[in-house]
Amino acid sequence: MTPRLYDSDIKALGYVEVQTNDMSRWRTLAMDILGFAEGSGPDPDSLYLRLDERAARIVVRPGDTDKVSVVGWEVRDREAMERVRTAVEAAGVDVQDLTAEESDARRVEAAITFSDPAGIPLEVFFGAVLDHSPVVTPFGARFVTGAQGLGHVVIPVPDQGKAYDFYVQTLGFLPRGAFRLDTPPEVGPMRIRFFGVNQRHHSLAMMPAPKQGPGLIHVMVEVDDLDTVGRAQDRVIAEGASLSSTLGRHTNDKMLSFYVRAPGGWDIEFGTDGILVDEDTYTTEEITADSYWGHDWSGGEPLAVVS
Repeated sequence: MTPRLYDSDIKALGYVEVQTNDMSRWRTLAMDILGFAEGSGPDPDSLYLRLDERAARIVVRPGDTDKVSVVGWEVRDREAMERVRTAVEAAGVDVQDLTAEESDARRVEAAITFSDPAGIPLEVFFGAVLDHSPVVTPFGARFVTGAQGLGHVVIPVPDQGKAYDFYVQTLGFLPRGAFRLDTPPEVGPMRIRFFGVNQRHHSLAMMPAPKQGPGLIHVMVEVDDLDTVGRAQDRVIAEGASLSSTLGRHTNDKMLSFYVRAPGGWDIEFGTDGILVDEDTYTTEEITADSYWGHDWSGGEPLAVVS
């Protein structure tokens, strides 16, 4: 069955850039444990992580504090980028162009930048420059990207109503269900909400929460077989990295995954076997459990949360 064309000009999660004050630990986690390929970029002090023909899907830059620097969303072409600009400006949000030098550093033809209601810096870009050399990962991992993009990001949002309206009504993200949190009656219902822009179940999720230190809850990357996931979890344990959650299968996107703590107090979800959504038949659903089995968080460190 041919999937329905999507209404949003946003096609996929393109890249994520973070800042850290522990580059050495980041390099060990990324290269020696999770097994990303080393990508390329103009800054010799930064770490460029490659998953596919893009020069870098994740960029780690040195800095004084740990935080998300930018979340990059991909559109088809310049006309689509201009439609996004018009919609964002109509919502009362200031939009700036990346300079030619900044776009070259991103390895894209052009991009615009603005912030979402939670204050997270976003970029919308087109014309990714491809690297056609073989993708050589240290442990043979093959990442699932393509039309599904990098994976997904989960962000903390102090005002979920404003964030929901911005991503759905302004940017055209599709709601893909929710998970109701266990909250006291006097607080009222609170939900983690999931949003898609392609066949990946969700490219974005938002958790109702005060500002979380680095501005991220987690980033998910997907590989194409379970053995790669299992071996990566073995390396996390063997190297003494912080395993936030054991292997388990999620109820909404069916992903088999574990979570490891990245420097800065947020997680990387490393998984496989996520479902593809047929938008012609999909309806939003509310899950009542995060996982069918596994995903034991009891041994994990608390997230870095600040008010």
